[in-house]
Amino acid sequence: MMIEKIELELRPLRKKLQQHPVYKSIDSITDIRLFMEQHVFAVWDFMSLLKQLQNELTCTEIPWRPSGHPLSARLINEIVWGEESDLNRNGVAMSHYEMYIEAMYSLKASTKGIESLLNNLTSGKSIEEALQNTKLPKSISSFLKFTFEVIKTKKAHIIAAVFTFGREDLIPDMFIEIIKNLNVPGDEDLSDLIYYFERHIEVDADQHGPIALKMVSQLCGNDPIKYEEATNFSKRALELRIGLWDGILHSLNKSTSL
Repeated sequence: MMIEKIELELRPLRKKLQQHPVYKSIDSITDIRLFMEQHVFAVWDFMSLLKQLQNELTCTEIPWRPSGHPLSARLINEIVWGEESDLNRNGVAMSHYEMYIEAMYSLKASTKGIESLLNNLTSGKSIEEALQNTKLPKSISSFLKFTFEVIKTKKAHIIAAVFTFGREDLIPDMFIEIIKNLNVPGDEDLSDLIYYFERHIEVDADQHGPIALKMVSQLCGNDPIKYEEATNFSKRALELRIGLWDGILHSLNKSTSL
């Protein structure tokens, strides 16, 4: 199957991500905060990919019209329901992004960077202007610029591929174990963060992952050009995720040397 061919081609990059040294470089609550302050941008732009897929595969305009993709529409709506309105560990409905922000608050990680970006967007600035005004590290801005480059293609098979193969299931179980075993001060509670990772990975692996693969397969059909585009954009997405991890690792090493 063509979808298996894509997975095979992406395997070296996915392995590189899952074995990235950034995970083993985290050994304090300060490191966790620094990681979250940069990783939150990947949590946020994931939602933008998701909503663009919903725009492409369903009708979000009034008057409503059939989208022409009933099966893919069902699949993406199921994913949106889970990602945008899941339940946190206390049973409160919220998106996975909001769960992550909740975890950042509980650990006193700064949300100034992501809030600055969102405030710029809320004020009417374009994503390009917002990124420029927020003055993010290159590893983050490059990652985000690519995401919106993908969104602007308005090609559902490309957006679905990047969404599917650059997911949070790239974060290995080993990282969650590192977090669980951290020696942290008694007044610090990692429960919200651990729940976020466990819940997000659980949902991806058991529910959304298989659905997303089916969606990519349906959108590419038997078109070899679409499969080639899906593969190439997915490779670039993974390369930029590696770059994001490299940037976080550099920040961790820099903070350690101070």
